Amino acid sequence: MAFFLETLLGGLMAGMLYSLVALGFVLIFKASGVFNFAQGAMVLFAALAMARFSEWLPLWTGLNNKILSDLLAFLIAGAIMFVVAWLIERLVLRHLVNQEGATLLMATLGVAYFLEGLGQSLFGNDIYKIDIGMPKDPIFILDSVFQGGILVNKEDLYAALIAAALVAVLSLFFQKTSTGRALRAVADDHQAAQSIGIALNRIWVIVWCVAGVVALVAGMIWGSKLGVQFSLATVALRAFPVVILGGLTSVPGAIIGGLIIGVGEKLSEVFLGPYVGGGIEIWFAYVLALGILLVRPQGLFGEKIIDRV
Repeated sequence: MAFFLETLLGGLMAGMLYSLVALGFVLIFKASGVFNFAQGAMVLFAALAMARFSEWLPLWTGLNNKILSDLLAFLIAGAIMFVVAWLIERLVLRHLVNQEGATLLMATLGVAYFLEGLGQSLFGNDIYKIDIGMPKDPIFILDSVFQGGILVNKEDLYAALIAAALVAVLSLFFQKTSTGRALRAVADDHQAAQSIGIALNRIWVIVWCVAGVVALVAGMIWGSKLGVQFSLATVALRAFPVVILGGLTSVPGAIIGGLIIGVGEKLSEVFLGPYVGGGIEIWFAYVLALGILLVRPQGLFGEKIIDRV
């Protein structure tokens, strides 16, 4: 039982990180109908900015306080992601409103390659480290309940708590603020939102900026765990099945889908992997997403679209 709970907790913590990346996809798709293939590149670009400014600021300013320099680096990286998100919306996607899906797809792919190249030019192409003070040593919990306790990685636990806190803040933002209600109105019906005076361009800028902040937090966490390298852009590939499972238009779906896939990956690898030679964790999410597509194409929580002719 203790081993099962240990695996389950590991899956939940990994799933929360998947949910964080998937959230960026869902926010942009809900508001503008664009599936942002550049989300992974945004995560990479944000992580590079955070890592490099953490190195540069002590040299430029003489700051010896690591916490303060990391906080300043985070704020600068956040400002950069705001600018990047605003420029993407202003210079690229605003001019492609109501275009075919293939056109929007190619536009976001172009943005992804541009951001990867720009990140390499500005920040270099080595492997960089982000150290935000998350402890990496494991701890044992519930040792009074289970013999030997349950092993939990502190870094994974802290990362999951940060991701959960951001998801909670975003949920409150969408539910309780006037801007959040406007975002939900735009997601439901663009024309109806315009008819009551909601400016679509302003909403799209806000959504892209929020997605930029989500990318920064995701990049900071994944960069701390794996190091900041250009393979970090592929983290978005792990979020695709989450989006498909939860539904492209559902914020709760992104969260629950991430948890389902995180837990499913860990449990299948541990309990089924030995019987098939291992490696289930690599393809489990994609097979599960394929199965969901066959049964419910809109995902578990997505809206079913009915076209009447």
